Amino acid sequence: MSLVAHDEVSQAGSILSGPAALRDFPDWFRDQQSEAWKQFESLPSPTRKDQLWRFSNVDLLDLSPFKFGGAQSDDVRDAILEQSRGLEKVAARLIFAGDQLIERDVISDQLKKRGVIFQPLERAMVEHVDLFRKHFMSQPAVLGSAKFAALHKALVSSGTFLYVPRGVEIELPIEIFHWLHGENASVFPHLLLVTDELAKVTVVEHFRSLDRHEEKEQTAGFACGVNDLIAGPGAKITYVCAQTWGENVRALQMNTTTVDQDASALSLNLHLGAKYSRFESLSRLIGEGARSDLLAVSVADGAQEFDARTLQDHVCPHTTSDLLYKNALSDRARNIFGGLIRVEPHAHFTDAYQKVRNLLLSDDAEANSMPGLEILADNVRCTHGATSGQVDEEELFYLRSRGIPVPVAQRLIVTGFLNEVIQRLDQPAIAAHLHGLIEEKFSV
Repeated sequence: MSLVAHDEVSQAGSILSGPAALRDFPDWFRDQQSEAWKQFESLPSPTRKDQLWRFSNVDLLDLSPFKFGGAQSDDVRDAILEQSRGLEKVAARLIFAGDQLIERDVISDQLKKRGVIFQPLERAMVEHVDLFRKHFMSQPAVLGSAKFAALHKALVSSGTFLYVPRGVEIELPIEIFHWLHGENASVFPHLLLVTDELAKVTVVEHFRSLDRHEEKEQTAGFACGVNDLIAGPGAKITYVCAQTWGENVRALQMNTTTVDQDASALSLNLHLGAKYSRFESLSRLIGEGARSDLLAVSVADGAQEFDARTLQDHVCPHTTSDLLYKNALSDRARNIFGGLIRVEPHAHFTDAYQKVRNLLLSDDAEANSMPGLEILADNVRCTHGATSGQVDEEELFYLRSRGIPVPVAQRLIVTGFLNEVIQRLDQPAIAAHLHGLIEEKFSV
């Protein structure tokens, strides 16, 4: 492991003061940030009257308290490194504290020789400018968060760039940690993943707060992240998000996946933390034979609110998408899902599925689901549906009759309910890690 040195000066200003001129970015990128900032200021803030924000508690998105994160102390950095535990075996790893890279495990020399690039964004925009500019936030934010996508584009200062060239398979997962620490701190994580023809890679991204388990009142924070995932012809991408932000964090994550001919992209998003977490996922199938699997699991308690908006956009014929979201809600937690399957003109023989299931563990929990179809082609097979229900009393009685206490019995039922999604990964080490995070959530 090599520690990354920083000469950044402390940033203490509000994020609403605009892009900070601290890093030596290329002129074209600075111009892009300035333009994005103008767009952010010009776009209206969302309201619950907007269809794409229906049922959302938009009052939680007041950005005025939040500041740029400053340099972390040695003690904080040591604590972050100590707690950056994920998978035992990985191909490479990056660890970010706020928007600063504090440690990295580089890829092997063998992968480097085969053309794999794994580096911070600020290096990639200089050393691989054409590839970077072609794919960096190239798709518009169409699921409601255009204002926040512009904010991210204006303020992002670091992140991950991963390029896997033609025919290269990275067998072990690549792991990325993003940490948020400090009162009213903000972070703008970014991942740009580009795979060329027949390439194969798995990426696991962790989103965590350092003070998550402290007994004192949780510190407020703001996270605004973007992922660009590009699967070239015949490529295979597996992406896993493990979100365990602190319970007073407001988080938005915008994901765009582009899947080319005969390629496949599977994303699994686990949401456990944050006071309010909104996840937007746009999956575009742009080549015949493309496949996209969109999976998500959320476990919400207290007054947490999880807000998911998705679009499965079938552009070409003979494409497949499958969405499976499962949510377990207790106390006064709320879940919102708004998803659309869109079959573009001439995208015949589309095969698309969308299923959302909510398990309500209390009378005060609330789930709002709005699945939808927009079909502009013939000879398609599209199904969608959403269900909400409570714990099966017969299952609960069966477990209780064998001496299992009610809280433990409920936990077993919920774990079994969610396991269907995690099993779809077909990667035992990652699945075990995700199950461990869910168990940790139950034990807090």
